[in-house]
Parts: sequence; C-alpha cells; structure tokens
Amino acid sequence: MKKFTRAAVTVSALALSSALSVAPSFADYTLNILHINDWHSRIESNNKYESTCSAEEEGKGECIGGAARLVTAIAAERDKLKDANVLLLNGGDNFQGSLFYSTYKGAVEAEFLNLMKFDAMTVGNHEFDDGEDALVPFLDVVKFPVLSANVAASAASKVGDRIKPSIVVELGGQKIGIIGAVTNDTPELASPGPNITVSEDIKTITAEVEKLRAEGVNKIIALTHVGYPRDKEMIARIPGIDVVVGGHSHSLLSNTDDKAEGPYPTMIDNPDGYKVPVTQAASYSKYLGAFKVVFDDNGVVKEASGDPIFLDNSVVPDEAVLARIKELGAPIEELKTKEVSEAADMIDGSRDTCRAQECAMGNLIADAMVDRVKDQGVTIAVQNGGGIRASIDKGVITMGEVLTVLPFQNTLATFQISGKDIVTSLEAGVSAIEEGKGKFPQVSGLKFTLDKSVAPNAGRVSGVEVMDAGAWKPIDPAKDYVVATNNFVRGGGDGYKLFADNAKNAYDFGPGLEQVVADYLAANRPYMPKVEGRITEVVAAADPAKPAEPAAAAVEPAKPAEAAPAEPAKPAEPAPATAEPAKPAEPAPMAAEPAITLPDMPAASSDIANSAPKVDAAPAMAAEPAKPAEAVAPAAEPAAAEPAKPAEPAAAAVEPAKPAEPAPMAAEPAITLPDMPAASSDIANSAPKVDAAPAMAAEPAIPAEAAAPTAEPAKPAEAAASPAEAEPAKAMNPSEHVIASGDTLWDIAEKTYGSGSKWKRIARANPKFGPHHLPVGGTLKLPAQ
Repeated sequence: MKKFTRAAVTVSALALSSALSVAPSFADYTLNILHINDWHSRIESNNKYESTCSAEEEGKGECIGGAARLVTAIAAERDKLKDANVLLLNGGDNFQGSLFYSTYKGAVEAEFLNLMKFDAMTVGNHEFDDGEDALVPFLDVVKFPVLSANVAASAASKVGDRIKPSIVVELGGQKIGIIGAVTNDTPELASPGPNITVSEDIKTITAEVEKLRAEGVNKIIALTHVGYPRDKEMIARIPGIDVVVGGHSHSLLSNTDDKAEGPYPTMIDNPDGYKVPVTQAASYSKYLGAFKVVFDDNGVVKEASGDPIFLDNSVVPDEAVLARIKELGAPIEELKTKEVSEAADMIDGSRDTCRAQECAMGNLIADAMVDRVKDQGVTIAVQNGGGIRASIDKGVITMGEVLTVLPFQNTLATFQISGKDIVTSLEAGVSAIEEGKGKFPQVSGLKFTLDKSVAPNAGRVSGVEVMDAGAWKPIDPAKDYVVATNNFVRGGGDGYKLFADNAKNAYDFGPGLEQVVADYLAANRPYMPKVEGRITEVVAAADPAKPAEPAAAAVEPAKPAEAAPAEPAKPAEPAPATAEPAKPAEPAPMAAEPAITLPDMPAASSDIANSAPKVDAAPAMAAEPAKPAEAVAPAAEPAAAEPAKPAEPAAAAVEPAKPAEPAPMAAEPAITLPDMPAASSDIANSAPKVDAAPAMAAEPAIPAEAAAPTAEPAKPAEAAASPAEAEPAKAMNPSEHVIASGDTLWDIAEKTYGSGSKWKRIARANPKFGPHHLPVGGTLKLPAQ
C-alpha cells in the first residue's frame, strides 16, 4: 500500500498556528480503521426491537445489520480505500445471542468473520460462555489473531497459546502494534473455567506497551472489550497508547446522532501530552465503525476523524451470504417459526428499561416462573435484567422470538431463603443502575420501593412486601420463602451471592427458561404486557418546574409509606417446611420429550472447510450475559428500544461471585445436533469434535471505571437543590448548562467541579434526563459545590 495516500486532511489546529495552508508533513502517516464489536451472533438482520428481522420487515426496508450487510459494507469501504492503509478490527463478543450460536457454538460466526477478513480480534467475556469447549474450536478455525493481554491459559488449558497478548502488523511501511484486553470481571460474567486467569487490564496492557516500544513500535492500538467509560478514563490514559478501539458497553458514538453517548471518535488527553481517539460502534452489527488517524513521524496522533456507518436498508445484503445463511438456518427454521402465542401489544425488553426499572418483559418472565412451580409453594421470582436480550413486538409470537429474548439456555431454579436475604439481594441488585449492569431485579410475587438518590447498598430498597393469602404484607426477615429464578442467578451470578451461599434445598435443573416462558405465553393468549407498580421509584422532591417549592423540601424527601419496619411482624402462618422442598414438577414431563435431533448442517459455500466440528450440545445451562453500562448515572427514564441505542459498561465488581458449577442434568434429554457441513476453504479440513459441557456460561457485566463513580459516591443530601436550583431554568444562569453534542455528565462535572467523579451530583439534580441520553439543547441544573 502507498504510505502517503489520502494526504489531503484537515489540520485546523496547525493551520491556525501557521496562518498558512498546511498539508501533512512528508513523514505523516494515515491509517484507516474499520471495526465492529458485540456482534452477538446476529447472523441475520435485526428489527427495531433488536430481534431477528422477519421477511415482511425486510420487504418493508426496516431491517438493520446482519452478516450479509456487514460483508457488503466492509467490501465497499475497502474498495474506497484500496490504495490506503486499512485495518479491520473486532472488539469481541461475537458469541451468544441467536439460535445460530445455540446450534453451532461459534462455527458459523467463525465462517463469516473469516469471510470478512479481520486483521485482529480481542476476546470478549461471551467468548467464554461455554468455557473452552466452544472457544477452542473457534480459535482453531479463525484465520486472524485473537488477542488479550490479560488472559492467561495454564498448562492444563486446551486454549494453549492461541490467545496472544499483542501483535505487530506492518502496513504501508510502518509497524502498528495491537494489544487486546477483556473486562476484568469476566470470571463473574462468563465461565472461563479453572484453567483460565483474567488479570488486571491496566497492568497487563502497560507491560505490553513497554515491550512494543522497546521493539521500536511507535503506533499502538488498544483493542479492548472493557467498555466505553473505562476506555476513556483508564485505557486511553496509559502512556504509549495512541488509539483505543473498544467494545463491551454497546456504546454508540456519533457526531450526528443525538442518542450517542459521545463524539466519534472521543478525544482523550493522555498524560504524555497528546490526545487519544476512543471509538466504539454500538452492537449487533447495526454499525460499521470507520475512522482515519493521522500520525506524525514520531507516532503521535495529529488528528482523527470519522463516523460509524449505519447498516440500514440502504446497504444491500450480499446475495451469496444470504444464501449461505438460509442454508445454515434450514435445520433450525422449523423451531424458529413455530407459533407459540400472540402479544396484544409490544413487550418491552429493552436493556435501558430492564436494567433500571420495572419492565414488561421482566414481569412476563418472572410471572411465568412463579406460575410454573406455584404448586410447589413458590410465591416469589427474581429475574436479572441482563438476562433479557430483546423485546417482542405486537402480534404473533414465535419460538424464535422467545429464544432471542432468552438465548442463554438457562433453566428454572428453585430454592428457599430468608426474607432478610431476599431484601439484601434486592439491595445488591439495584446497586449498579448507574452502570447499567444486568443485575437489576425483575420480580413477581413481591414489590418494593426504589430510591436511586440513595448511595448503592445504603438503603435504596425499602417497603418490601410479599403477596400472602391475596393481600400484600411486609416481608418477614426471619421467614423462609420459596423462590424461583434462573440457574445463573441461583448460582450466584450477577452478584446474587446470597442465592448461592444461603440457599436451602436448591434445585437448579428445571425446564429450560425459554420453554417455561413459551408455555406461559401459550396459556395466556393473547398476552397483554403489564407494568403495574411492582417497583415504585421515589420521585425527586426538587422539581425545577415549581420554583415556589423551598429547597429544604428537597433536602429530605419524605419516604414512602410502604417502607418496611426494621423488624416487621411475622405472619401467623408457619414457614414452609425446608427439610424436603418440592422440586419443580415440570422437569419430569420435559424428560419424557424425545430428544430433538437436527439434520446435518448443509454443505458449505466455497469459503467453508470440508469438515467442521461436530457439536453435541448437552442441555447445559448456557449462562447469562450481562449488559455493559455507562458508568455515569442512574437512568431516570427508560430509553426507547431503537436500533441506534447502545448500552453502557458497568463498574467491575471488586470481588465477583462465581456461579456454582451445575450438577449433571441427567433428568433432561440431551439435544444432539447434527454434523456441521463441509466448511469453507477458510476452515481447516479437520476440526475437533466439540461436546459442549453442561457448564453455565455466565452473565457478562460491564467493566468499571477504576477512576470513579463509586470512588466518590454522592450522599443523598447532595441531591438536594439549593434555593437557586429550585427556580425555573434560565439559559444564562451560571448554575445551569445547556447540553451540546458530545456532552457527558462526567465531562460536565469535570469542568464544573474539577472532578468528573462528581457527576452524580448533576444526575441527581436532573432526574428527568437519562445519563446516557442527554438531549442536545436541554438544560441541566448544576448544584452548588
């Protein structure tokens, strides 16, 4: 490639300083980077609810992304840049999220990623969802390096040295170093197993930077799966890092979309005195990231510019890829198209809603769990919001849609636990709303009040009540309740440690959660979605629209009447027996069902190997992936489930609880999947047979900002408005800020208070604004220091 192509670039800062028309110096080097992240097995295109697009929606031009559009868009960009220096990078989490992954366990993703010809990929937490059993065959067939500096495999691991810490690519006569990293809490979010160690990202990346610099490499890219907040606050500040291409938080960055979390690229000041561009391209192949970086002869970034490309119906899907997808989908099409029920209205399962407040999909899933085992004494259910992966639109509901909502092959679990531990677990579940973590509890059979202005784990939850004999009564801390959840949460996933440590008579091997929900939908046809006040959120007392209200009222808002007393009276009824809890009645009939044997996978296109891995997927519980969240503030309002809306990374747990190893599921019939077809020429002629272990793939969460939000939690009193704040907004009032494109609460707090970690003050004073979706032109109140 030509070293000095695309020399006509914008150099506004240099032009101003020299007052001349400046072109890049002779030694300037331009690098074009294309990238995706968090594909999550979206082999087929998505609709606006992030579910699989139907043929009717495709015909109306309403579909987005998918492998066929990715192939077209990547080829088109490469064609435009055929004489330039181009890298195609992958930010991880290609596994988990569709029936293609559930059926083929990574083989299909490998085939299409090879077809796209990536230059490098970092592993995401979801690549470990099925342990080494799915990851190793994937690593064996992909034709590009897979990276992570903070992942180490022991001598007993089958991964071996297949995951590299970094690589050096020579492009246009220049050496480009690329370092990978995955979120530190991967062991909590997934199931890497005992032979994989995930180390602290900053330390390991820094060590790789020093190594590459010693080799004379002066252009270094961090290819990460740690989330946008951590990329901004930590990764981009590592001396020697020049560019960050990220993933994990599903963050949309854009210079033209009002819903974006930040500009594309986001320029961060590195302590060494230069700016580092940080990028991410949402998720599910809705966008192809595309930007260029100009380096000076010392490898310092002079400028970076670009914008993600939206893969809507203007991008024509590649016909050969569409044909291959149809071929691969034939064995699962019958299951996908099976009609199970009908929805009277859209069932909202959007991550912005289900990870921050009561949502319709959460109520459906929790109700279905209670209904399935109510005859066994179960009265309460808890479903983690991160386990909900899509919405379902109005109309006919297919099994494919249910599986898209619940793709993790979780099973129904039951156990007994005290009322005290339930309340403590609810408190832990709402502790990371600001980061959008997947632990937020969706519930059935109980209700509570939520006050987001209270610091995490300091009493956000109050007034917990349970349904008892047809009436709501305060939960009894000393009484044991029979609870249903999914096996991932019951095993301690998503921080529900007490569900693992203190559960009595736990049984984790009930029917598949997707079947439980499908059966409940069928029995309640047409299903009417409902949000009915199970979680009541305390509304901030300071209302900027009412200047007459005194600030003092905001300082100490009245607590809801429901708040449970410290020691509520115990119900007269005796607690249910704990010696021999009844196990879910359903598993037996489920076992009686004949095993589902799918036909052989169709013969592959010219890009597939003659022999690909046979996948015998045991009914193992694929664990639950959590969604990343922006470590900026509690989302006050649920965001509409639009394809452009990303999700944010969450703070890493200090000491994540690891899910308990599930016992063998002898009661359930094994699902034997067919041999994969002859593979493309990109895949080895002989690939290993994969017998998926019944291990639970864990739920992914989002990385944390080591720098802050939790480092300096604001006290409830800070949410109080001063008298000046209680007045109506005035555009020129120095205690207010008019939102501009690219603004984040962190950046505004840094400018206002000298520390971005004080962003919660602003978030609490502006509850009507979601922290991840600041409307351009809106006015934020800035509390006094």
